[in-house]
Amino acid sequence: MGLFPTYRKSEIRLKKGEGAWLWDEEGHRYLDYTSGIGVCNLGHAHPRVTEALGEQASKLWHTSNLFPIAGQEEAAEMLLRATGLANAFFSNSGAEANEAAIKLARRWGHQVKGVSKPEILTFHSSFHGRTLATLTATGQTKVQEDCGPLPEGFVFATYNDMNSVKEAVSEQTVAVLLEVIQGEGGIQPAQPSFLKELEAFCREQGLLLMLDEIQTGLGRTGTLFAFQAMGIQPDVVTCAKGLGNGFPVGAMLGRAGLEDHLGYGSHGTTFGGNPLAMAVTGAVLAEMIETSLLERVQETGKYLANQLHEKLLPLAGVKEIRGRGMMWGIELETPAAPLVKRLAEKGLLVITAGEYVLRLLPPLIITKEQMNEGVDMIVAAMKEVRVDECVSRV
Repeated sequence: MGLFPTYRKSEIRLKKGEGAWLWDEEGHRYLDYTSGIGVCNLGHAHPRVTEALGEQASKLWHTSNLFPIAGQEEAAEMLLRATGLANAFFSNSGAEANEAAIKLARRWGHQVKGVSKPEILTFHSSFHGRTLATLTATGQTKVQEDCGPLPEGFVFATYNDMNSVKEAVSEQTVAVLLEVIQGEGGIQPAQPSFLKELEAFCREQGLLLMLDEIQTGLGRTGTLFAFQAMGIQPDVVTCAKGLGNGFPVGAMLGRAGLEDHLGYGSHGTTFGGNPLAMAVTGAVLAEMIETSLLERVQETGKYLANQLHEKLLPLAGVKEIRGRGMMWGIELETPAAPLVKRLAEKGLLVITAGEYVLRLLPPLIITKEQMNEGVDMIVAAMKEVRVDECVSRV
């Protein structure tokens, strides 16, 4: 008896967190370059978020969406004002936010375009979730293994390739769904020119442009949402992860007019957007919008980029360094897992993005000193792992 073995878990049993640091049950301290997979953007036990959750927990936990929840309206207003969109639907997770977007696109396709079997175009190497619809929308066969029969209605194109997009679109296509930076796909950024051309193509063809900003959103790349630095305006944006800084919450945002296609009775959630989640979300958004945090991320993100390129790129075994802000991938010539293990032994927690990419997602509040410390540990670990590999081959 026990847990389903769905995760390859570390042996480290974490007990406490503060800022960019984590401690295990034995008292060992770790510098956290994972942020819980891009979730704890404000760091662990952030005072403003902790206070908001505690205050709400002493008042009201749950009512269901059959009653107005003031926090929803306040959080929605902050998100919509910041993005130029008009409507919000709160969920429990990123996968649920993407499910809402998929449902909205299909209903819009039926009701506006008159399409009988709506198709949504997504991209190879993408990742959109683990539900049946979102794993089918994901452009990685490994997450779909033995999950059939899969839902119909998804076609795939090559990321950053407009010719591939145009070839994949048909009369049944109603929307395009993509990440601004493919996270699980190896930290692959979309080219600005590709995004602008894709936006123009969607307008010309009458397609919804839907951005999955679940990992890139909430300040991760230096703006509240990554698309805001690209000069484009999507029809739909989904977010989660950093939205609750560790509390489960997601959201789908949509442009004006789309509310006509997701009306009363068409969608719902029991827990989504409950008072606890909204108290946390409001505190997270206030911290990001009302302070200079995003400007600081732009500055420190450039510093981290310089450190990575100067200290890591020259090392043997490093093929490429990609990313923006506080979201970086280091592509290696050999599998990244041994390096992840060695770094944990040194006191730095990192994760992978595919077999050969070391993924760095430090909290946005990380200091330059902590960046220097982390990058220096990666340099030392890479040299040690490289030596071990050479010795093992002999």
